[in-house]
Amino acid sequence: MTEPCDLPATTARVLIGERKLSPVELMDSCIARIEAVDHAVNAIIARSFETARETARQSEAAVMRGDELGALHGLPLVVKDLIDARGLPTSFGSVLFADNIAKEDEAIVAMLKRSGAIVVGKTNVPEWGAGGNTRNALHGATGNPFDPDRSAAGSSGGSAVALATGMVPLATGSDTGGSVRNPAAFCGVVGFRPSPGLIASNSRNMAWLQISQLGPMARTVSDACLMLSCMLDRDGRDPLSAILHAGGSPDAATYRDPQRIDLAALRIAATTDFGFAPTERATAETFRRKLASFGSAFRAVEWAHPDCSNADEVFRILRAVAFLGRHRELAEKFPDKVGPNIRDNVAEGLGYSAADVARALSMQTDMYRRWQAFFGAHDFVLAPAVTISPRPWSELYPAEIDGVKTKSYFHWLALAYAVTNVGHPVVAIPAGRDGAGLPFGIQVIGPRGGDLATLAVAREIEALLAANPETARPVPDIAWLQRRPPIAGKPGFKDFD
Repeated sequence: MTEPCDLPATTARVLIGERKLSPVELMDSCIARIEAVDHAVNAIIARSFETARETARQSEAAVMRGDELGALHGLPLVVKDLIDARGLPTSFGSVLFADNIAKEDEAIVAMLKRSGAIVVGKTNVPEWGAGGNTRNALHGATGNPFDPDRSAAGSSGGSAVALATGMVPLATGSDTGGSVRNPAAFCGVVGFRPSPGLIASNSRNMAWLQISQLGPMARTVSDACLMLSCMLDRDGRDPLSAILHAGGSPDAATYRDPQRIDLAALRIAATTDFGFAPTERATAETFRRKLASFGSAFRAVEWAHPDCSNADEVFRILRAVAFLGRHRELAEKFPDKVGPNIRDNVAEGLGYSAADVARALSMQTDMYRRWQAFFGAHDFVLAPAVTISPRPWSELYPAEIDGVKTKSYFHWLALAYAVTNVGHPVVAIPAGRDGAGLPFGIQVIGPRGGDLATLAVAREIEALLAANPETARPVPDIAWLQRRPPIAGKPGFKDFD
């Protein structure tokens, strides 16, 4: 029998509204799941159980009184540890901020709470979100729910694991080089990176730089849509949001249930590498096999991709600039208390000249325009979400792929940052397992500003995948995880190198 914590958010919310599921029952189920399996995976780094239970009791009382209920009324939520949730620590995975208790909610957390969501805790991240492996010297490593000795990816790794294991139905994420999409793919859940400005951020230190975006994470596309609908607002503190929503805030109801799109009318471009990403052969073969199982649903599928010339250099420079702007003081003042990814990013940023940054911005603009031309002949692009299958979290990053040395600690994220560079909306959805028996994810990439259409197409593809046992969303073995030894006892649990 399905436990309440395993229900889709959309289903749980309907049952709550019909008085067939109590918010207290749902909360108790989620907390019980956390207590049963988190020792094996280390997804939750701060807990707020008593406050969450009290809020759930208040939510139940509101239902019984017949009050008007928010779209997320009574639904448990976890918050990524780069995002403030009042009364809980925001440590950024850094030993320097172990005791940093948030005094206020970040804007999106406040909005989700106003819609009825209940914060249960905070989820683990790499230090300051730097890297695709959720592991830090403060809270340790987060293990993949299908094999806790392997990586859950990052930086929203804790959020993805919490969703996959049924700890909660909803989680916040953020994405620079795939930090929502990579963990979603490694853990068999859904992660959406929206167009810049669709979800406002009041904490991004370089607000005009679009490479980092907040996004919802869930177990289904419909659940992600429900959550997204409660994260939309015109916030003047985010210039990208203020420009995008100049005419007012978007219609939440439209995003809650995007209009259906007929896949048979779509021209699809498919690629395993965008012409430059170091995709391992096994991943490329798995993607081709998965696509073959549902590709006939489209009007046409062409193996093609936008011209991504200079994508590595653009992302490398702009990423370094962003990290330099935020972390230089920490890296220089406390060099022995920040990890290698932060140190390397700051050092690289200091090595670039104004001419280098100008060149990167110019190349980014050229790339963006080439993408627009490509989308004139193609409606959507499909690609693997990640270049590799999950590897042990004891590796700081994949140093080689198919025997070829990677260029940097984030080079293996190239399938994701190809899209980051140009700001198109993209959603990662689960597509069964790969040849190693681990979750496999696909990116659905939409046209500029086409967030609603991208989600609608992803939902249709998700339904096709769910109908086939070979491509349906994989579910971890909860009973097996319960019996696993604590991940904290593993060698290197809190190491950097």
